Amino acid sequence: MTVLVLNAGSSSLKIDLLDAELGTTLAAGQVERIGAVSSLASFRLGEGKSERVSLQAPDHATALSHLLDRMREADGPNQDVLPEIEAVGHRVVHGGEQFAESALIDGEVVDAIRDAFDLAPLHNPANLQGIRAAQKAFPDVPHVAVFDTAFHQTLPPQAYLYALPNRLYRRHKIRRYGFHGTSHYYVSRRLYALEGLDVQSSRVVTLHLGNGCSACAIEDGRSVDTSMGMTPLEGLVMGTRSGDLDPSIVFEIAEKEDAPLTEVHTLLNRYSGLLGLSGYAADMRDLLAEAADGDVRCQQAVDVFCYRVKSYLGRYLAVLGGLDGVVFTAGIGTFAAPVRAQVLDGLEGLGIVLDADANEAASGKEARITTAESDIPVWVIPTNEELVIAQDTQKLARAAKQSPFV
Repeated sequence: MTVLVLNAGSSSLKIDLLDAELGTTLAAGQVERIGAVSSLASFRLGEGKSERVSLQAPDHATALSHLLDRMREADGPNQDVLPEIEAVGHRVVHGGEQFAESALIDGEVVDAIRDAFDLAPLHNPANLQGIRAAQKAFPDVPHVAVFDTAFHQTLPPQAYLYALPNRLYRRHKIRRYGFHGTSHYYVSRRLYALEGLDVQSSRVVTLHLGNGCSACAIEDGRSVDTSMGMTPLEGLVMGTRSGDLDPSIVFEIAEKEDAPLTEVHTLLNRYSGLLGLSGYAADMRDLLAEAADGDVRCQQAVDVFCYRVKSYLGRYLAVLGGLDGVVFTAGIGTFAAPVRAQVLDGLEGLGIVLDADANEAASGKEARITTAESDIPVWVIPTNEELVIAQDTQKLARAAKQSPFV
């Protein structure tokens, strides 16, 4: 089945056309800076080189229209290069407690996505805009919502409840939800296959390290703990997000800086993390380069980042009572060998022995980076969230053709 996968962000739209059966990408494109004076779009056919152009895209509908026009142009004069789109899969960041799996989009699902606006104010409204634009463009094919939070709905109460008055959970559903679920699901399944692990008796930690970062403890194939919380702000240090901090700091900043809470919220989400620590950049590549040249603040940012990842790895080893494997994924996890080396440094006593040469050679590809003597295998596995979305969409779209009650 040919599936169009949409990932609509607050100011971006990304599409991937996939053969869900074969797992191949037929075309891909994205539009950045939606709503700005000038937007930037790129498109590629198959594994070809991306072509980048400037355009005006005031909204997601315009951005999608541009990408679909580019797709039609690439399809050739006889429209015979690309197969017909049979279903559309949408990445939706927050499904609240209502969705433990993907869902065929109908009025009830749309209402639930809207109900979660307060839980993901930067993401769910944009996700819904993408859904509306795609439904208008493809009114006669099934549309499926694949939720970032769904994989983590298996968390037990002791992992998802905060130590707050219980009425806050009952009234407002204030709890840990977790994110990057499709990524953690995909790389854990690849690890099972690569290491020949029995899913039903496995203990794995997956580390999704990119601009956004999260760790996940997976037992018997199910998420049992994860670092992001009610929102994506909690947990690891990220590109611009602070991650864990003492809650009193929020009020200390508001008082000392004479800043409203909304401004503090913006500071923690957009001006903290690696950017805040270094005072230079949110991109790990830039920080590693500057640290190598002797920049102390950039080195400190890298050190804090790696320390936090290591502490969560140790925490989840304790939660799981042992480990059968660890995975690094996403931009930093896949490409930053120095970060992986620093995170794993000194863990020989826990059964993790890094192979320095293998670690240096692993860049953007599946590779084991621990020695044969290492009790716990550690892998680099590039994530493929688009494939997970496409395959879930295919499953539900096929079921919808067989029954109206999916």
